Amino acid sequence: MPISTTAPAPATEAPLAALPQIRDPRKVAPKDARALSTVFFERLRMLEEGTHEYQYARNTLIETNLTLVQFAARRFRNRGSGEMEEIVQVGTVGLIKAIDRFDLSREVEFTSFAIPYIVGEIKRFFRDSTWAVHVPRRLQELRVTLAKTKEELAGRLDRDATVPELARHLRLSEDEIIEGLVASNGYTAGSLDVPVGGGRHSASAVTYGDTEGDVDPAIEKVENLQALAPLLEGLTARDRDIVAMRFGQELTQSEIGRQLGISQMHVSRLLAHLLDRLRTGMLTQN
Repeated sequence: MPISTTAPAPATEAPLAALPQIRDPRKVAPKDARALSTVFFERLRMLEEGTHEYQYARNTLIETNLTLVQFAARRFRNRGSGEMEEIVQVGTVGLIKAIDRFDLSREVEFTSFAIPYIVGEIKRFFRDSTWAVHVPRRLQELRVTLAKTKEELAGRLDRDATVPELARHLRLSEDEIIEGLVASNGYTAGSLDVPVGGGRHSASAVTYGDTEGDVDPAIEKVENLQALAPLLEGLTARDRDIVAMRFGQELTQSEIGRQLGISQMHVSRLLAHLLDRLRTGMLTQN
């Protein structure tokens, strides 16, 4: 659905003498758009939202900066989902969000501020519209919630939120957050037949399949982790903490003992028992 960025002025309103009158904002050169944007942003923050002058300034900012959307959209030409026109429309939504949230007092170029919004909106479009592998509906919904929460917290914190911060905000466990973040990687997949670099029309072009089609040495580790997950669930909370501290946080046995209030020797015996139990469980599964 096309996004309208222009609105004709009612005949009864006074001319906008205080702002430059641009006949075709879309034809403004990028270098000129930067200077004009500063002028329009300066005026925009002093205008009352909803007035014709405010709409004129905002719409002009959108149209003069559409080249940023076209620049960002080129990165997604070969994603295989949606036409280029649709990607540009989605990117324009990101541009509008950037304009509405930009503050000149940050002393940052608008182009540097806007590109992450534009690219983020396009990426969100691909995440929301395409899943390349089967992901449970619960995780699909969690991914959407996480995407919104990450954007919200990034605005508050001025940085990406950590897993613990996301968990506290959503009142979920850190394991659930990690599961949702991992699941979000399943939204799309690239073709192994896509040429690498130039020569995309050449019959002898090298494809990703030619360079990446090999046995992954870590695949056995992934399979082992999948088999290990239900066995870890069967442990007591303290046993899971011990495993997490030793192999997740990489604490020494002495450090684990100090946290639990037990001796290093006791930790050593507990770990030996736990590892033997997990090893036996995995062999039984196989």
